[in-house]
This record gives sequence, structure tokens and C-alpha cells, in this order.
Amino acid sequence: MEENALFEKLGMFGLTRQEANIYFCLYQNGELTGYEVAKLTGISRSNVYGALSALADKGAAYLMEGNSSKYVAVPIEEFCENKIRSLNREKAYLIEHIPSLKRQEIGYITIAGSKNIWDKVVNMIKEAEKRIYFSASWTVIKSLQDEFLEVLQKGIKLVLITDEIEEGSVLQKESICYAGSARENNIRLIIDSEFALTGEVTGSRDDTCLYTGQKNFINVFKETLRNEIKLIQLQGGEINE
Repeated sequence: MEENALFEKLGMFGLTRQEANIYFCLYQNGELTGYEVAKLTGISRSNVYGALSALADKGAAYLMEGNSSKYVAVPIEEFCENKIRSLNREKAYLIEHIPSLKRQEIGYITIAGSKNIWDKVVNMIKEAEKRIYFSASWTVIKSLQDEFLEVLQKGIKLVLITDEIEEGSVLQKESICYAGSARENNIRLIIDSEFALTGEVTGSRDDTCLYTGQKNFINVFKETLRNEIKLIQLQGGEINE
């Protein structure tokens, strides 16, 4: 993996780019003084010492005992797990103490960016209580297999409308599948007849999807999916029920 990608991922765990660079240097070279880190990275010594101190505070590096101050990187799995545990504690606190959300019908919300869209899709699937209708290519469906298997284990009804069905797959056996025309990059999702999401996802930051809890829209949306299912049945498309 390229260093830039590593630095970006480390940034998701609270490290600045400079701190990520120095952490990577420690990880590659073992115990180092601030002077040695500066020499290896080309970062000024004043900035290195500040970053090393910050890494120690963030749990990404240890200060070694000895005559000269040396630092060593905390193993990446340990560092990440510690950060995740800390965030889970903060999450639990926020969920317990934040004021209750006022219940209201969700209007029409535009969700922008591929990552944000997929986060919403996964959260919608996990929040389902009764039934899920999902229309997408089989490739997309396979990428969500773990989430779908989890809801199937809860006894939630799962209906998949797709372009092809992988014979013998767990999803093909456990869900209700309809195979019709090509889906391309389009996705459509309805959860419990209460929330819907529709749009085109290409993997770009420019992707957008519409998310809503508006009853009129969802009723029309459900009818559209029902008509598509009827058309697949009339055309003799592959069905697994």
C-alpha cells in the first residue's frame, strides 16, 4: 500500500499527516530519538519533538526509558483497537446522555458522496425490523452479504431484485430473489415500508441519493417495485421464493 494511503488511514484514527509520517518512520525503524526521526523524515527537529509528544499522548508511541529519549511505535493492531474501544465508550456516553430526538416524519434528504451513501445503506439495513426490499446489481448485493445475512438470522423478510442470481449462494437460498434486467449503478431500498433510499452509486464523491420517510413517496415507490416484480414473473425471469 502506498504511503499516502497509509497516512490517510492513520488520519482516521486521529493522527495528523505529520504524526502519521513519524509513526510510520518509527514503525519501520524501531526505537529512535527525535534527532534520528528528523534525519530520516526530513521534518524539522522542533516539529518532530512536538509530534512525538503528541503520538505518545494519543497512544501511538511509547517513550523508552534511558539516557536519551527514544520512542517506539505502538503495534498498529493495538493502537487501532485501543482507539476503537475509546470511541465505543464515548459513543455509549453520548447515546445515554444526549437529549431524545423529536419524532417527526422525515422529508426529502439528499445524501452526497459514495461513502456517505453506503454508510446510510448499511445503517438502514441494520435498523430494519420487519422487511427489506433492495434493488441493485448482484455485485452490489454480494458486497452487502454480511449485513443481509445478519438480518436474515433475525427472521426479517429480505426481497432482492437484481440482474442475476448466483446459484447456490446463501443469499439465493435464504432470501426471495427476482432476476430481471440490468441494474447498472442504480440502487433502491425500502425498509419496513417506512424509509426509502434511491439513486445511482458509481463510487464517486459526486454520487447522490434521495432518502425519505414520506409516506406518499414510499407508497408509490413500493408499487413501482411490485410492478417490476410482476413484469419479471410474466417474462419468466429467474425467481427464488
